[in-house]
Amino acid sequence: MQTKPQKIIVGLSGGVDSAVAALRLKQEGHAVRALFMKNWEEDDHAGYCAAEQDLAAARAAAATLDIPLHTVNFSAEYWERVFAAFLAELKAGRTPNPDILCNREIKFHAFLEYALAQGAERIATGHYACAKHRACGVELRRAADKNKDQSYFLHQVRPAALSKTLFPLCRYSKPEVRAMARRAGLANHDRKDSTGICFIGERRFNEFVERYFPRQSGDIRALDGAVVGRHHGLMFHTIGQRKGLGIGGRKGGNGAPWFVAGKDLAQNTLWVAQGQDHPALYARGLLVASPRWFGAPPAEEWRCGVQTRHRQADQACRVRRLAGGRYEVIFDTPMFAVAPGQSAVFYDGDVCLGGGVIVSALAAQDGPARGAAVG
Repeated sequence: MQTKPQKIIVGLSGGVDSAVAALRLKQEGHAVRALFMKNWEEDDHAGYCAAEQDLAAARAAAATLDIPLHTVNFSAEYWERVFAAFLAELKAGRTPNPDILCNREIKFHAFLEYALAQGAERIATGHYACAKHRACGVELRRAADKNKDQSYFLHQVRPAALSKTLFPLCRYSKPEVRAMARRAGLANHDRKDSTGICFIGERRFNEFVERYFPRQSGDIRALDGAVVGRHHGLMFHTIGQRKGLGIGGRKGGNGAPWFVAGKDLAQNTLWVAQGQDHPALYARGLLVASPRWFGAPPAEEWRCGVQTRHRQADQACRVRRLAGGRYEVIFDTPMFAVAPGQSAVFYDGDVCLGGGVIVSALAAQDGPARGAAVG
């Protein structure tokens, strides 16, 4: 954290984390202002977005902290830079992570540019992550609260943006944050954490996606080719999915649940395997497209830990640079449910090295296609 007072604009969302981030910065003597970002307007009336409730909570927090609050609408930027890409990935049969794009393009790009234009020296957010500002550049690290750590979602943020960012919650746990909020008299000290798609909020995913894609029913097939059910659209499913398939046991089967093992876009077929230990559900590695690195790119080949989804324990792996900006990742132990379109993020201990979008999984055994290529 900086010791010299600075002009800082905090992204105030209405939640307890961003409120305490502003609180901590004010306690340290910084000149703090707050900004509330509205980034979705398509269906505020539906009750899922709750932007008005969030804004009311942000106003209450700003009043308690005695800091000015401004609002800005980035809906056009969000649609163009984040949501359009989200829809394109779903259409291509992949499993996108809009929160990662949202951080890169909105919270740490559009917001940063706006804040700097308003005279801020830095921005701050309530993310659980650490940005170490060093003479040679900025280093992204995991937060002290490993259960809440959000560095996975921040790996695509440009280093230049991180160098202008403070994460005041770096050293604190969630219970400590709520306790600080309660002591400060913040009304949102016990407000439920937000979930769902970034800026869009909590909603029934299938119903939401159906607004943008018509249903395209097709066969659900076991790996032996037998039809075991029907799906209503490949975009509603992801590798490793168990719930929502609508298929039960099968004659001659072992009674174990079914899991999505692959997608065939050309035939509009969803492939499934029975039992979580089925080899077709595991990958021996993956390919990553055009990863973003903090600092210089690593060597031609190296070892590190990798996460292919949030809150996953690091998986030991070997990474090798290929031609065309792609990287091959081989796990020490086969990994369950590696989904193309998600991100592989690399770590050396608590230091985030960078990461990129998963092009494809390298199957542990011959089986159905695991998804379409990216880029």
